[in-house]
Amino acid sequence: MKYSDLADKNTVELKAMLKERKTELFTLKIKQKMMQLQNTSELKIAKKDIAKINTALTAVAN
Repeated sequence: MKYSDLADKNTVELKAMLKERKTELFTLKIKQKMMQLQNTSELKIAKKDIAKINTALTAVAN
C-alpha cells in the first residue's frame, strides 16, 4: 500500500481501512504467539500500513 493510494480517500474509508488493518495486526500477533506465523515480515508491513493510514487521516483532518 502506498500513501498516494490513500491520499484521495475520505475519512470514512480511511477509518474503515484502519480498523481492518488493526484487526489483521491482532490476528498476526496471535498467530506469532501460537507459533503459526510463517512470514514474520507481515507484522512489519501491517504496522507500516497502519502508520500510513494514520498519516492520511491527519492530512485529511487538516
